[in-house]
Amino acid sequence: MSIGVVLFILLVGGTVFLLALGLIVPTFGDQRRTRKLLQRRLADIESELGGHSVASLMREKYLRDLSPLERRLESLPGMEQLATMIEQSGGTLLAHQLIAVAMLLGVGSAMVDGVMLHSPLIAVVSGICGVAAPFIKIHMARVKRFTKLEEQLPDAIDVLRRALRAGHPLGACLKLVAEDMPQPIAKEFELAFADINYGNDVRRAFLGLLDRVPSVTMMSFVTAVLVQRETGGNLAEVLDQISRVVRGRFKFYRKVRTLSAEGRMSAWVLALVPLALFALISYSSPTYLPVLLHDPVGHKLITVAVGMALVGVLWIRKLLRIEV
Repeated sequence: MSIGVVLFILLVGGTVFLLALGLIVPTFGDQRRTRKLLQRRLADIESELGGHSVASLMREKYLRDLSPLERRLESLPGMEQLATMIEQSGGTLLAHQLIAVAMLLGVGSAMVDGVMLHSPLIAVVSGICGVAAPFIKIHMARVKRFTKLEEQLPDAIDVLRRALRAGHPLGACLKLVAEDMPQPIAKEFELAFADINYGNDVRRAFLGLLDRVPSVTMMSFVTAVLVQRETGGNLAEVLDQISRVVRGRFKFYRKVRTLSAEGRMSAWVLALVPLALFALISYSSPTYLPVLLHDPVGHKLITVAVGMALVGVLWIRKLLRIEV
């Protein structure tokens, strides 16, 4: 396989990956200042509980249910963060099982492509893609699930508000949400109800809910509930205001997505046109591009062009990034 074809495959793969990561993956709710403020407030609430944090208690319970070998593998560095990501994506694999699947895919892809195409470079690239594929899938599933949860949260808050005004206690309201709402939010509120029903503190149950769904919208909801329990007041009215704010936020978000649709399409066109021209010229004039591909000056020009394209994609991503 010629160096031109290999370079073209690498450029196509890298560009599509950057576009998918920067323009398709939703960035809704990524307000760093608001996130840090709410995290600080919730950390103060959690520090008042004393003892272990909610995340550490959940981790200890998670490890107790495993075999000694699995417990040792899950205790390796980085496994806790990976297990949390898998749980947040709705997956059922253990962290070490996901790594094993990624390694098998990577080795298998590298061996198959290396034997079929007789190119060590393609084999290495294919192996890297095979290893990364399960993690990218988990990340995409996590983002999709969080987006679905945030869309369902206003309706769940309305169910809580109506149940509270009907005279039900907070635990029974959580159970009503788990019974009436669709997945995935029903499962999260069912786990929160189970925590309270089995004698856990209400604050720990809601902090556990936030640990499983670490979004700005959920942070606002949990903060309001916990602060109301400390200071008193009408929780139904507080939830009514939160529901209105969240619905307005989603309405504004969808409007911005509509207005930025042309910009996202322009980003795809601007990023893929050079690759399309590269393929078209290679097909129509096979003797035109070898000078660029084999000359040292051509290599420098390609490097500069790829660097400028990368900067352009990242800049367009920043311009189209939605923070509401």
